Amino acid sequence: MAKRKTRTPKVPASLPPVQQGLVSPRRNVPSSITRPPYALTGDPGPSILPLVRTQSEIESMRKAGSIAAEVLLRVGEKVEAGTTTDELDQVAHEEIVRLGAYPSPLNYRGFPKSVCTSVNEVVCHGIPDSRQMQDGDIINIDVTVFYEGVHGDTSVTFLVGEVDEYSQHLVNVTRNALDKGIQTVRNGSRVCDIGQAIEKYAHSNRLSVVREFIGHGVGPEFHSALAIPHYYDRRADTELLTGMSFTIEPMLNLGGNALHMWDDTWTVVTTDGRRSAQFEHTLVVTDNGCEILTKTSSGTIPSEVFAG
Repeated sequence: MAKRKTRTPKVPASLPPVQQGLVSPRRNVPSSITRPPYALTGDPGPSILPLVRTQSEIESMRKAGSIAAEVLLRVGEKVEAGTTTDELDQVAHEEIVRLGAYPSPLNYRGFPKSVCTSVNEVVCHGIPDSRQMQDGDIINIDVTVFYEGVHGDTSVTFLVGEVDEYSQHLVNVTRNALDKGIQTVRNGSRVCDIGQAIEKYAHSNRLSVVREFIGHGVGPEFHSALAIPHYYDRRADTELLTGMSFTIEPMLNLGGNALHMWDDTWTVVTTDGRRSAQFEHTLVVTDNGCEILTKTSSGTIPSEVFAG
């Protein structure tokens, strides 16, 4: 039987841009919760730790990843028109500290909030503020927690109400692109295999791949020296070894991949105003593949629960 060709929607015209809202004061973290080294100064310093995790670190990363997934499930339940992104940050913050963890983004290089909320054409690092979500929006919520000395980092792009077919296509392909990248990971594979799989799939669906922001090593350090491009780069020939931990977090756009940054020095948007989506997992390499660490203790993966 011939393979059915998937119909790819045409890219719609640009929509009104996301406007900056008011940012509320930084939320407090109880003194009983262990903080990462940068929590007070904002400076994480250079990456100096090994890329391969110990068994003890991996076990703690399972716990951190599980907490991050639980938080994402909780926040996802609150995604609806009329809710502000600051209210989502409050829900996430309260759930993170309730579970005994620290919200990793908080004061990382001065970031003022506990999660990132990136709406529509915002590619990444959106700061939660007073803007209300609107019917038809898409929003990426990026949750990272610090627990037992390690970080767990994950994100999902959610649909707000009734979303147009172009945005649904973007979100679905981006979620699948993450899976394509994960499927390449095993002991002895190369970093460039990840980007090659993601880029090939994105381009076959007429989406562009963000190049300026990539996956990264993660563990005791929020961002370690291991770089994971989501596009093919033959120079990214680092061999993956059992015990390496990192994120894969492709950001795909309906239009081009040119970007610019708001004057808040964090919020990154597409230059052409087209929408962008992202999904992310923290992984550890195994002998025969990899383990997704950002799932709940019962094995639930938030992106599957909220699949559009």
